Amino acid sequence: MSDALSAIPAAVHRNLSDKLYEKRKNAALDLENAVKALITSGDHDKISKVINLLIKDFAKSPQANHRKGGLIGLAAVTVGLSSEAAQYLEQIVPPVIRAFFDQDSRVRYYACEALYNIAKVVRGEFIFFFNDIFDALCKLSADSDANVQSAAHLLDRLVKDIVTESDQFSIEEFIPLLKERMNVLNPYVRQFLVGWITVLDSVPDIDMLGFLPDFLDGLFNMLSDSSHEIRQQADSALSEFLQEIKNSPSVDYGRMAEILVQRASSPDEFTRLTAITWINEFVKLGGDQLVRYYADILGAILPCISDKEEKIRVVARETNEELRSIHVEPSDGFDVGAILSVARRQLSSDHEATRIEALNWISTLLNKHRTEVLCFLNDIFDTLLKALSDSSDDVVLLVLEVHAGVAKDPQYFRQLIVFLVHNFRADNSLLERRGAIIVRRLCVLLDAERVYRELSTILEGEDNLDFASTMVQALNLILLTSPELAKLRNLLKGSLVSREGKELFVALYASWCHSPMAIISLCLLAQAYQHASVVIQSLVEEDINVKFLVQLDKLIRLLETPIFTYLRLQLLEPGRYTWLLKTLYGLLMLLPQQSAAFKILRTRLKTVPTYSFSGVGQISRASSGVPFSQYIHHREDGGAEDNNINNSHQGINFAARLQQFENVQNQHRGQTRNKVNYSYNTSSSSASKEVRRSEEQQQQQHHKPPPSSTSLSVADNNRPPSISSRKAPGQLQL
Repeated sequence: MSDALSAIPAAVHRNLSDKLYEKRKNAALDLENAVKALITSGDHDKISKVINLLIKDFAKSPQANHRKGGLIGLAAVTVGLSSEAAQYLEQIVPPVIRAFFDQDSRVRYYACEALYNIAKVVRGEFIFFFNDIFDALCKLSADSDANVQSAAHLLDRLVKDIVTESDQFSIEEFIPLLKERMNVLNPYVRQFLVGWITVLDSVPDIDMLGFLPDFLDGLFNMLSDSSHEIRQQADSALSEFLQEIKNSPSVDYGRMAEILVQRASSPDEFTRLTAITWINEFVKLGGDQLVRYYADILGAILPCISDKEEKIRVVARETNEELRSIHVEPSDGFDVGAILSVARRQLSSDHEATRIEALNWISTLLNKHRTEVLCFLNDIFDTLLKALSDSSDDVVLLVLEVHAGVAKDPQYFRQLIVFLVHNFRADNSLLERRGAIIVRRLCVLLDAERVYRELSTILEGEDNLDFASTMVQALNLILLTSPELAKLRNLLKGSLVSREGKELFVALYASWCHSPMAIISLCLLAQAYQHASVVIQSLVEEDINVKFLVQLDKLIRLLETPIFTYLRLQLLEPGRYTWLLKTLYGLLMLLPQQSAAFKILRTRLKTVPTYSFSGVGQISRASSGVPFSQYIHHREDGGAEDNNINNSHQGINFAARLQQFENVQNQHRGQTRNKVNYSYNTSSSSASKEVRRSEEQQQQQHHKPPPSSTSLSVADNNRPPSISSRKAPGQLQL
């Protein structure tokens, strides 16, 4: 230590710790000259002792001015050493770096100044300490003292210059350090990091693109920073990297795709837009590398299709179309099951556009990879069926297209129709809101006759009679009004002359029996007018209720539509179509005279030409037909209708059909009676309990003992019947 003191004049030693900067500066200059003299004499051992003295007595001193003097002294020694400084850096640099974390801001400032002067002298040799210096600068960039920040900024610029011109910089060692700090939220640190990424990326010999997956997420995180400047810098860096990706023949798309998928769901709009833009480019450029990431990418795209920001929606739709147009096979690693799983999840989205695109994907996969899709059908079938209850008509139509594609296989066709009926049974509002659109669309996508036959088969055995009646009425209305079912109506019109028409008539009749008005409509459509008339005559008082009259009103109005033009034209020949005329008059007799339907039908019947009735006897005979009591033993003979029809039809057993109708209607009547009885018994029981309770209260008030059960029974017998127990004319006796 005495050697070191002898090399440093006492005044220099004293002035290095002076509180005045000028004295410390002059002392540093004297120290620099002293070191130069030692270099000239080659006394390296004494130089090392001088450095140790500066560290021990000054840099590590508890006195701030001593620490400041030590820092300026170490810088002066380095300047004095000049080209010889490299061999002493391991002694000089560590205490300077430690001073970066000093509690005194002026010490931190002089540390920056000292290291700046050291770096200017040693330049490339400085790289050995780069990671430690970078860590210190990262912290100083967010220093609370503005002067320290300014000094750190100047040092940072010098270090960048040194790194860019050095061939000893190790990017492999630097990246872990950078990655560790990328999620720091401090805006000054973020600017510092983005600055370094940009600088290093500009160096041709440094491959930052190869390490992009390590810090890409951090850059995306900065896109949502509150500072516009930081967002702009991060976006600029990302744009530069994306351009490099487009021009690079070798890119690790996979790791980056995972990051982009996560960022595509960011709450920040700018982050989502940037992420979806990158995904768009990756889908175009990635090729085989992205095959195993398709499901994740799709999971990111579909929600963005419904984004509130239009730019995001546009890019997402473009990306979606690009992804769907790629031709890839399961043998290439394409996971059909994973894609279906994503589409299934997105069917639960709150946004219609997303649900529609999810269905488009299922439809596309069904067309391209039908075998694979059917293997995973059990995983998505229930979700597809539930989607039939979607609030959007467009979604429902697409779901039906998917179901139609699946239902090409008979087992799935039956399953689809059964579930449809189940859904309609469970939710009557679904039948009202969507019944028509679902049935009509299925009839277009699948064979209408096949659909109606299957529905009829299921409804024939339906235990819920009320639902069966409602469902049949809905199907009947669709049959009579939908353009899509014109072919089916034409087939039914030939029920008396063709085997196909007869088989369809009989198939529908079995379930149509649940609704008298549906049966009558079916007979009018099939031109089985005599049977229609007999069905009308078979109706009893219980059948003529409000629901029946509403359905009858609809039928009367439908008779005026183009669908029944043929029927109205047949009225021009009442002598030939007497049973038609009798049927219509039968319907007229069922309608209340003040109803609009009564007036419509009566007006129509008034237009029947009177000249066609050429004799009272003929009318009498034709109108009477076969007595109802005898009809069940006869087949449809057409009455006075065309003999050609009578002779050529396929022999529908109308007597058996009528018996079938009667059996089903008896079930309905029995159920109605049971409901009325249950309601009556419940109300009677409640009323009886109330009477007993009232009498007991009165007896208690008069302090009288309660009467015996016998006297109560007598009293009940002498009491006049209640209103609910009286039988009005035409009412059912309970």
